[in-house]
Amino acid sequence: MTRITADISVSLDGFVTGPDPGPRNGLGTGGDALHTWAFSDAPDDRRIVREATARSGAVVLGRRLFDLVDGPDGWNDEVGYGAREAPRPAFVVVTTAPPESVRLSGLDWTFVTTGLADAVATARGRAEAASSAAGRELDVVLMGGGATIRSALDAGLVDELTLHLAPVVLGGGTPLFSGGTPRTLVQRTVVSTSTATHLTYDVGR
Repeated sequence: MTRITADISVSLDGFVTGPDPGPRNGLGTGGDALHTWAFSDAPDDRRIVREATARSGAVVLGRRLFDLVDGPDGWNDEVGYGAREAPRPAFVVVTTAPPESVRLSGLDWTFVTTGLADAVATARGRAEAASSAAGRELDVVLMGGGATIRSALDAGLVDELTLHLAPVVLGGGTPLFSGGTPRTLVQRTVVSTSTATHLTYDVGR
């Protein structure tokens, strides 16, 4: 069964970017520290990245995050989804209007203008097709940004939440949680590496 997994790095004080994020500084001041684990060469960190991304049949992201990864300082041949460990899944972007052009034209992009629930449904269909082709279960991964994951949790669209808790206090930025609908979480796994603590929860409906 295809699961919907929200997967994001977060600081000890609950932020997914540092202060003052912008087009040329997507993670904000000090926010790069959130993703140290994803670019580490330590075997445990590489395994976490590899296992987390190998099951990605489709990936959902918001328009702001798309603009960052497709922008001039965004993804390239060395830096992209899965930090060198993942195949290239389908990407589904939630937006009010598709962009006029895409720099990363070698990736499979679908732009959904009818809301987050429809984007997740589209991604589920792509993941199920990828599962059939691969002969194994693949999931939908909500990679962000924070507002997209928060909205998906509030709407009850998420089956599993994975947080990569970075050992940094940012003091401000984009919060992952800011009120919203209460949800019951059931802890499934806790894995500690030299650069982060990786927490996975089942999300109650």
